Amino acid sequence: MESGGGGGTGGVGVGAAAAAHYNPRTVEEVFRDFKGRRAALIKALTTDVEDFYQQCDPEKENLCLYGFPSEQWEVNLPAEEVPPELPEPALGINFARDGMQDKDWLSLVAVHSDAWLIAVAFYFGSRFGFDRADRKRLFNMINELPTIFEIVSGTAKKQSKEKSSVSNHSGNKSKSNSKVRALEAPKYPKATPTKEEDEVVDEEDEDEHGETLCGACGENYASDEFWICCDICEKWFHGKCVKITPARAEHIKQYKCPSCSNKRARP
Repeated sequence: MESGGGGGTGGVGVGAAAAAHYNPRTVEEVFRDFKGRRAALIKALTTDVEDFYQQCDPEKENLCLYGFPSEQWEVNLPAEEVPPELPEPALGINFARDGMQDKDWLSLVAVHSDAWLIAVAFYFGSRFGFDRADRKRLFNMINELPTIFEIVSGTAKKQSKEKSSVSNHSGNKSKSNSKVRALEAPKYPKATPTKEEDEVVDEEDEDEHGETLCGACGENYASDEFWICCDICEKWFHGKCVKITPARAEHIKQYKCPSCSNKRARP
């Protein structure tokens, strides 16, 4: 498990203390910090979800989920200092774990994680004097990415899944009975298109594939990358994110993503 600190009740405020030493000063640096923390939280709630679930024991004290710029996550106690150096994540996420359905609990943690990411980003913006234009640019960069809640709940993929299903099956169907396949770019006639036709093609390609998001890292579709679809939750993943190669995919009859494979049977 690559969770950068693991289970977290051994030290108090380790996450906040470590984060306090990292102070990005430009819009690009703050956005890079945001993306690193976001990737860590997505990992905790998707590929590392079983480990995250185990660490959030309701019998323990108030726990928080921290994400670091290094893309590592940690479940730990909040900082002892009041007020803390950085905004703190939602307190006591572990208390709600056994009182809700797993999916609802993870969605709740995802919503609070989204709020925390925004708070940290704009804390840096305020601390280092971002003006109106910089704050707007930072928000626009952040807003281009799907929220953690959208990734965990799958709401960001409902429309893109339908578009992907149509575009990926037309004229290029897999011989496999499974949904395991690479997302492929559309094939166009060899005739050289006019400038206007070329622009239309680009727009259509973007419409068909632009909203397809990886269920692990949340990044957009890229035509030169291998993707695989989970037969259980029907989410798409980069092959590299779930450690599946095209050769290995050919021998998989039914693919289950890490989250679906690790789901616990609830009483």
